[in-house]
Amino acid sequence: MKNFYVICDNIRSLENIGSIFRTADALGVSKIFLCGISGKPPHHKISKTALGAEETIPFEYYRQTGRLIDKLKNPSAGSGQEKLQIVALEQAENAIVYTKFKPKFPLALIVGNEVKGISPKILQKADKIIYLPMSGQKESLNVSVSFGVAGYYIINKKL
Repeated sequence: MKNFYVICDNIRSLENIGSIFRTADALGVSKIFLCGISGKPPHHKISKTALGAEETIPFEYYRQTGRLIDKLKNPSAGSGQEKLQIVALEQAENAIVYTKFKPKFPLALIVGNEVKGISPKILQKADKIIYLPMSGQKESLNVSVSFGVAGYYIINKKL
């Protein structure tokens, strides 16, 4: 049973959304939640990088990321939905390096805006915050690349 989800929190680039769909397909992600300003299929810029994955990975759109997280953490009785562990991928004061993280499934990984990252309000709702250590002069990777690195780590811990 698939139980790995992705929450795209205000991803502004349609190409990044397409790349996340493509990587999600490779990882066997169950569903992508597109939130806030995140673009959604159908759109030619998403399709160009997703290469059809936007048609194979289910997705839902939510205007407010916080409300979605509340729903995922506290599913209504009788809904058949499991409570998810919510993990944010962000450089934050209380974050742990991703290789020290022990995922518990079902799990939803939040990835954030290319410039602003994930807001402090959303980070407070996460059960865990993980980060990718940087060795160069730039402080972060592209959001879709970061998702790929963290996603492959998480899914391989599941096997």
